[in-house]
Amino acid sequence: MTFDMDGFYNNVQFCFYISYNHMSLNPKKSQTTSLDGDDANKVQNGKKETAAKSTEDDIKPAEPLKEAEEHLPLSDPQFILRDAVTESVTIGTLPPLHFLNETVFEKTASEREDGEKILSRTAEQRSDLISGVYEGGLKVWECTYDLLELIEKDGETFRGKAVLDLGCGAGLLGILALQRGARQVHFQDYNSTVIEQLTVPNVIINCQEEDEVDSDDDKDGRGKGKMKEEDGCKKEGKDKEEEKDGQPPPKKKGTDLSQHPFLAKSRFFSGDWNTFLALVEKEEPQPKYDLIFTSETIYNSAYYPSLHKTLHKLLAPDGMVYLATKSHYFGVGGGLHLFETFVEQRGIFSLDHVWDGEEGLQRHVVVLRFKKQRALE
Repeated sequence: MTFDMDGFYNNVQFCFYISYNHMSLNPKKSQTTSLDGDDANKVQNGKKETAAKSTEDDIKPAEPLKEAEEHLPLSDPQFILRDAVTESVTIGTLPPLHFLNETVFEKTASEREDGEKILSRTAEQRSDLISGVYEGGLKVWECTYDLLELIEKDGETFRGKAVLDLGCGAGLLGILALQRGARQVHFQDYNSTVIEQLTVPNVIINCQEEDEVDSDDDKDGRGKGKMKEEDGCKKEGKDKEEEKDGQPPPKKKGTDLSQHPFLAKSRFFSGDWNTFLALVEKEEPQPKYDLIFTSETIYNSAYYPSLHKTLHKLLAPDGMVYLATKSHYFGVGGGLHLFETFVEQRGIFSLDHVWDGEEGLQRHVVVLRFKKQRALE
């Protein structure tokens, strides 16, 4: 049995459209549509001001924001990989990305350390989002794959660049940057449980896979074919070992993942964006990122001021922000149009559409740059 997600979103959009237009049928509507000239401009400007103001006055998180902290990988990273069930995704010529299987992760949630109690609360409330408590980092959302496909199409190699995966969740975008030669990659998510139980393990899983494919081409992100071949042999070998005694194969001797270049280049942070920014601004020199990736992070307009400030303070002068998003987030209120208005009114960044999906619930990838840089181009 298959589930047509695009069909589902189309039905949702249709119902929302009918409901919205039904509520809009009132005498005031005909009055505003008849305006022209200066009066029409005033109405339009008023709409923009109202949209921007709503980002300041929108629903606030239900609980206090989380203080930022840095998380250090375990001294024995292999411990995280014991009994781990993983899955992989390969897009075009990109190297395979390995991550913890979402279904298994959910079913084993009660066995995991969770000081925030988000695993139990999301299960109880059957929710992918609890404002101010859990911000959705345990799922790989659709727009992340859109951004990966765009990176593959553009041929970005990341070599020598500093990268921030903001609102990283599973960390696939940052992991790809590591695989393709980034100088450093910092991962940030709202929840410490997400960082400790998902992001860090996923980076370590890809460290292990990188070690098992000892090829310069693979380390440069160009060895997709060989990776698949050797990965297949590796899985076959593991199956044979498991058949011998019913136990998982022993970890490879002489492999010290704590010294792996991926981990040496990586740092991990949790907490809300305001306190994350305050934490890294204390460092000398202050980090500046050539590339900032952020996927599905503009669903709540209450967070726009802190997100915008973080991008403003941490992006390198000639850097770029890649933002992947849906047009609208039903039930939450945010979306691309509202964020574009917010960015436009602050006058710091230019915002350009680099990919627009037309099927189902519309998705987009946009790029933000400092306006002064664009003026020089």
